[in-house]
Amino acid sequence: MSVLAKAINIAVIIILALLLRWILRVVIDHVVKRIVSGVKKGQPSDDTQAIAAASPLAAVRIVQRTRTLGTVLGNIVNVIIFIVAVLLIVGVIDASIIGSFALLSAAIGAGLGFGAQNIVKDVLGGIFMVTEDQLGVGDVVDTGSATGVVESVGIRVTQVRDVNGTLWYVRNGEILRVGNMSQGWARVIVDLAVPYDADIDAVEAKMLETAEVLATSGKWRSRVLEKPEIWGLESISAEALVIRVVMKVRTSAKDDVSRELRMRLKRALDEMGVRLPSLSTVVLSGFDGATSVKGARPPKTKPTPLLTAPDTMPRLGRKRRPTLPEGSES
Repeated sequence: MSVLAKAINIAVIIILALLLRWILRVVIDHVVKRIVSGVKKGQPSDDTQAIAAASPLAAVRIVQRTRTLGTVLGNIVNVIIFIVAVLLIVGVIDASIIGSFALLSAAIGAGLGFGAQNIVKDVLGGIFMVTEDQLGVGDVVDTGSATGVVESVGIRVTQVRDVNGTLWYVRNGEILRVGNMSQGWARVIVDLAVPYDADIDAVEAKMLETAEVLATSGKWRSRVLEKPEIWGLESISAEALVIRVVMKVRTSAKDDVSRELRMRLKRALDEMGVRLPSLSTVVLSGFDGATSVKGARPPKTKPTPLLTAPDTMPRLGRKRRPTLPEGSES
């Protein structure tokens, strides 16, 4: 076979490989979109967690698992087509190389058998994690090695973005346990420290009333799944008494509800004249730190106006400067 004929055959193999890859990727993407669009029932949102309030939990998990499986299948298609294309090209260049290559690959496989065990372990671990619905793209998880939002699930590696923005590449075979904070429901737990001289019964009643008002308000009732509960006196320390209030909420609204509940409890106790004791510095880690990764989605409110001195405020084409409070210096 002439050099020109070999070049033509190699070009045909490459073109067919790229065409086959494109067809398979189109089929996979089409199937994924059909499943996702069917589950979403015509909703325009592309965020899986955003449709959790309107769709059952099972439907949300199907969307996440379908997208993840589509990514994994796409990676498998790329690897298989690449290997087959390389073998065909080698066969066109010199058919005798295939026989030598088979013997060489057997020798290399025997020598690297122990090392390949980790690769097989990673691949199988990733496939089982997805098929068993342990995690999916967009989930907030704790894998032991890293805690954050799952951005990608590959054949061998899962990418997790933590609360600080660091992207962690975790080998699937090294994930021994998965804590998924995006499945089902979440619980907001607020431990409030009050002084010893406070009326515990009155404080508990006020806390429960404040939580119930939050749960029934128009902006928050869609995020709360059950009535709030007072679990009573949680602990007694040398400085204060700790009372616990809990609320069962949607996983995507845990951060927003907990922040709003703390703010309302602080204002309610201020109205009662109960002075909260000083608390130690709280450092978020593990599950507590990961829940803030997804970002807050509070109800839309008007922005708080800022008071800026006229001499320091830049002139950005504004018609007039803001009015300062009475008695303030110019």
